[in-house]
Amino acid sequence: MTARQAALPLSLPARMGREDFVPSACNAAALGLLAAELPGGRLVLHGPEGSGKTHLGHIWAVARGAAHLDGAALAGANLPGMVAQGAVWLDNAARVGGSAEAQTAFFHLLNLAQAQGVEVLMVARSPARDWGVSLPDLASRLGACTHVAVAAPDDALLAAVLAKLFADRQVAVSDRLIPYLLPRMERSLAGAQKLVARLDAEALARGKPIGRALAAEVMQASPEA
Repeated sequence: MTARQAALPLSLPARMGREDFVPSACNAAALGLLAAELPGGRLVLHGPEGSGKTHLGHIWAVARGAAHLDGAALAGANLPGMVAQGAVWLDNAARVGGSAEAQTAFFHLLNLAQAQGVEVLMVARSPARDWGVSLPDLASRLGACTHVAVAAPDDALLAAVLAKLFADRQVAVSDRLIPYLLPRMERSLAGAQKLVARLDAEALARGKPIGRALAAEVMQASPEA
């Protein structure tokens, strides 16, 4: 029997560079809009968890040198300082809906940005109409923003991401493995990362290559991976 080896922790940090983003039909519209000036200087990017919204936000923010803030931290933030950076990325923007103070700060942020010609990218799981905004002026401003949806990843995107994640780890797998994984895995990009990390760790610990038998065992033991 092969002795089980001690595996190193292989949970690699998420890679958020443009070269790490896999384009597909699911995200083509968003990628195209973010590559140019935002329509009207404001854009709401929305889509389900695990669809790549945060990765797109990172790409845009790095390209623009944007200030980055979570919606939950907007109340009390240094709004002039954020706008002074020349662009603003507000992640989890829907969180402002639960705070009157945050909504007021958001309204002032949009006014400052407009006055200074600064772009604002807002990222959330849902369109602005579903954020629970009660401040009428803010709701009006958000309703006038361009919205673009990022769809949940389809099989083509998940297959490409899995192939890239294995390649990044210098792990060679059979052509039959990815088609086996697709209908059984969590349908998100984060799920793909967790699954590849788990398979890689188990293969190293057992001193075995990653095959369907190992994948079946790992996925049965950790269905969320």
